[in-house]
Amino acid sequence: MGGIIIAGKVKASRLNNDNRQGWLSILPVLVLELVIFAYPIGVVLVKSFTNWDGLFKNDFVGLRNYVKLLSDKNFLRIVKNTGIFLLTIPVQALIGMMLAVILYDQIRGWKFFRLVYYLPSIISMVTVGFLFKVLFSYAGPLNDMLRAVGLDALAIEWLGDGGSARFIVFLCLVWSNLGWQILIIFGGLSNISPEIFEAARIDGAGYWRRLFSITIPMLIRTIEYSFISAMLWIFTGIFPLIHAITSGGPGYETTTLDYMVYVKGFNGSKLGQASALSVMLLLIILIITVIQMTVSNKLDDWER
Repeated sequence: MGGIIIAGKVKASRLNNDNRQGWLSILPVLVLELVIFAYPIGVVLVKSFTNWDGLFKNDFVGLRNYVKLLSDKNFLRIVKNTGIFLLTIPVQALIGMMLAVILYDQIRGWKFFRLVYYLPSIISMVTVGFLFKVLFSYAGPLNDMLRAVGLDALAIEWLGDGGSARFIVFLCLVWSNLGWQILIIFGGLSNISPEIFEAARIDGAGYWRRLFSITIPMLIRTIEYSFISAMLWIFTGIFPLIHAITSGGPGYETTTLDYMVYVKGFNGSKLGQASALSVMLLLIILIITVIQMTVSNKLDDWER
């Protein structure tokens, strides 16, 4: 009996040592994460309850910043713009999946086309934005071509109208991220065993049957990852693109949530409101992420 007790104590001691070593091994990364992410988030959260202007004002104002933002007549328009640009994600994923499947079949010149499709993804967003701004400017190449073929009436100020400006940003987002979507989905296709496709061919399954019964179902997790990553980027990473193409204009017609943080903080010196908007943006991302994870877990349960 004593031997069993001693063996149990030895085993517990080993487990404690393993746990201690595990925590010590991740401690540097944990500290780094806290310094880089947790501390700035905490500071922004505190500043969101002040009238901070970056220099002199730093008085506590409670929920006033949040009330001002939610009651701003342009706030819903900005949220709407962000929602519209989120719709680029299924477009990117659909076109990316179609092209990735075609490239996976190794058509003639598939390596060249893979490079061409991915090229926009490695170009700076500022550069891409200026390219589209020049292309769709009133004196740009598009209007020059329209005038050359006698369609002068269609040569308009594309970036001067809210609807056409949003469409141009939408188009730019799809074009610039298409290569990334292709790369992600192509990687997912490469993880599918060729033996599965070969077995389906032997069983008489045609191309379309293999596509909808094997390829797409086995790419669900890859597509899910691409959706999440693209969503996070739309919420937090399209500032340089918007700034380069339209600067949020005309008016607030192409202003997004992350661009509004810049406008409030650096154009208006209302860093307290900018902090509050940043907190709201973080909450939106967290809510959407929780919903996505809940749906993903439900799908896992159904698959089992």
